[in-house]
Amino acid sequence: MTGLRVYYGGTFDPVHDGHLAIARAARDALDTTIRMMPAADPPHRSAPGATAAQRAEMLDLAVADEDGLCVDRRELRREGRSYSIDTLHALRAEYGIEAPIALLVGADSFVDLPDWHRWRELFDQTHFIVAERPGSPLDQGLRPELATMLAGRWCHAPQALRDAPAGLVFRLHQALHGESATTIRQRIAAGLPWRDEVSEPVADYIQRHGLYLNGGERPGPAPRPPL
Repeated sequence: MTGLRVYYGGTFDPVHDGHLAIARAARDALDTTIRMMPAADPPHRSAPGATAAQRAEMLDLAVADEDGLCVDRRELRREGRSYSIDTLHALRAEYGIEAPIALLVGADSFVDLPDWHRWRELFDQTHFIVAERPGSPLDQGLRPELATMLAGRWCHAPQALRDAPAGLVFRLHQALHGESATTIRQRIAAGLPWRDEVSEPVADYIQRHGLYLNGGERPGPAPRPPL
């Protein structure tokens, strides 16, 4: 069995201190590299405020001095809408069916897993590492179909994720961070303080490129659930 490969997907629009805190916590708890994977065309929301290339460049700056964090651009190279199941099939083609693979997601996203494209198939392809804070939605009642799917899948030791290729769920407890990409974009547009919520290189990049001055909403398709 090979080492655990962990992928942290997201729009990262922009990457902020809360994102980095989750990635660091996962790196330290699991003793493995966290691959931060910017989405090219999220199927469940309108177009992001920065281009895919700019979001990836900000990620490069954010992790430049961080051991155990790196940027994976595979979703940016795929044309059309980007679904997690497609990414996982590509990873399996690259690393094989026995490689332990995990997706790192926030608890708020994980509880909405039944809205993801072909969500039940995901458990055949990956583990889930769920980053949660005090008052986690995991403790507030799960949707019945998700609760049924999770029965028998919870694990409490990182080694369990290494000993199987997919199918388990690990709860990652991490400190509370209040940063929100939406709030940061809104504060930039309103001329309010925002630099303390992102790393200095990312803040300089945002200012240099004049990002989010309109609140970060570029014209794009209306949000819709994944198909």
